[in-house]
Amino acid sequence: MTDRHIPSSEGLEALRRRYRRERERRVRPDGAGQYRSTDAEFGYYAADPHTRPTEREPLRDTVDVAVIGGGFGGILAGARLRQRGVERVRIVEKGGGFGGTWYWNRYPGIHCDIESHVYLPMLDETGYVPEWKYSPGEEIRRHAVRIARKFALGPDALFSTGVTSLAWDEASETWVVSTDRGDAFRATYVVTATGTLSEPKLPGIPGIEDFTGHTFHTSRWDYAYTGGTPEGGMTGLAGKRVGVVGTGATGVQVIPMLARDAGHVFVFQRTPSTVDVRANRRTTARDVAADREGWARERRENYLRIVSGEPAEHDLVADSWTRSAVLLEKLLPSFRRQGDRKAFETAYEAADAAKMNELRARVEHSVTDPGTAEKLKPWYRYACKRPTFSDTYYPAFNRHDVTLVDTADTHGIERVTAHGVVVGGTTYELDCLIFATGFSVGTSGILSGKLPVHGRGGTRLLDRWARQGPRTLHGFTSNGFPNLVQMGTLQNASSVNYTHILDEQAEHAAALIAAAEAQGAVVEPSLEDEDAWLAVLAEGAPDHEWFHAECTPGYYNREGRGRPNGPIAYPHGAVAFHELLRRWREESVDKILRPRATAPGGGPGKDRPSGPGA
Repeated sequence: MTDRHIPSSEGLEALRRRYRRERERRVRPDGAGQYRSTDAEFGYYAADPHTRPTEREPLRDTVDVAVIGGGFGGILAGARLRQRGVERVRIVEKGGGFGGTWYWNRYPGIHCDIESHVYLPMLDETGYVPEWKYSPGEEIRRHAVRIARKFALGPDALFSTGVTSLAWDEASETWVVSTDRGDAFRATYVVTATGTLSEPKLPGIPGIEDFTGHTFHTSRWDYAYTGGTPEGGMTGLAGKRVGVVGTGATGVQVIPMLARDAGHVFVFQRTPSTVDVRANRRTTARDVAADREGWARERRENYLRIVSGEPAEHDLVADSWTRSAVLLEKLLPSFRRQGDRKAFETAYEAADAAKMNELRARVEHSVTDPGTAEKLKPWYRYACKRPTFSDTYYPAFNRHDVTLVDTADTHGIERVTAHGVVVGGTTYELDCLIFATGFSVGTSGILSGKLPVHGRGGTRLLDRWARQGPRTLHGFTSNGFPNLVQMGTLQNASSVNYTHILDEQAEHAAALIAAAEAQGAVVEPSLEDEDAWLAVLAEGAPDHEWFHAECTPGYYNREGRGRPNGPIAYPHGAVAFHELLRRWREESVDKILRPRATAPGGGPGKDRPSGPGA
């Protein structure tokens, strides 16, 4: 960022007007209702293209812990439980293997946009050193499998299995876990780790079902049709007209790959992403000082401090995320402010404008056609949409066989016909239509309503929260739902490096369960515990509602509907939150443990798990 990117006061006012104008071009009255789920008649968009389920008998046994979800959250929970000596752990995963979002997403060009040496968890424990600064998806998926194998999580796991309900049985003090494969097994504890990127969504465009060409969602890439691999070589697209809907993080990665292999690519864009420098490269153990014990934990903690606004002596990662860390204050409610509010906001807006001017200048320098370049410029503030990173995205639009179709003035695609897509009255005929439209972020599992949870007295968790609002202690446990530990983003602290957050949550979940086992107890906070935690969340919570109300529509602000303030996140940062949890485990965990009514290990059916690999 240079001084020439910093605007004057008149320039800032002109930017505000431009941002408002561009926002209004894109806001739709239906908000998030513009999307539809991949259920019912659109279920084929969510089908598993990687694994064919095998027949097995339904299970009726009992385990110590059922972990719902086989992505990094569930794998880390299983691994940390193993380290605590818990043996009977069963992971239940609707995909055909471990990996979560990295199991499902195998589209061409897929990479992580967080540095691999901080994103991949348990590097110290496994001894693995990533080969790239930003790992390709397959390296990440294989690392998930590596952790699962190291901690022997596979033999008792249930794959291609969706949990349909969790019900607390008071007599045995166990959870009955029911699935879509006819299982009804019991677990003393349940850990939910269903992730935030597991439910693909489609735009509610009229006529999608009428399209007679080939179509699929990027999270279920159809290599049987395209040919090739995540590295490219899609010979099946030679000479074909391919349309891509969506220009977020996935679109930015996949579009350059399609441009290389397809006959012609039409990119349908509502709102351009910011696309910063990627600079990916191969790395060695020497590059990251991997010969030192605890090197990965040190690097991960350093990264978290920087992107959370905490002081750090050195920037070990030194990439586009850390260089723009100050601008994450509106993205992460917990980012620490410096000085008084007015002075902070003035400096923040100036830094924001300078960064966005820099990114818009990058478009001008990369795209040769002025009209196309203008359409690709992001006119909003930095934290309004998730940043993306690529060194091949903008050059793809210099090709004669790539056409950018701006849909802002029509608030998106008008309709789909049997043979193509209509925008602004023009029909773009296509052989293949690919949806890079992402996921219903943060609404998978329990919060989506697709996994009903019934606690004491048959009370349904979402019904209670509908009346009272979400109530937890630290985001993990709730009164009336004993031995249920939820991992996720609700009422705790988050960060851009979500696997770090998940690992801290996994350690906390395992510690809770180990403490309960040691004392023959049940884990359940009181109503007073919940009240106290809600008060902590409310005290000092940042006011970001005004900021997101002014943003271009996207999933951060509920498609233009705003992002209301409230007790949704710990207000003092992930670094402080993790330290709070450590102190609480040392000093106060006993406060949410109560004696079991049944003897430990004495519930019905305490048999060794009889999973497929047992």
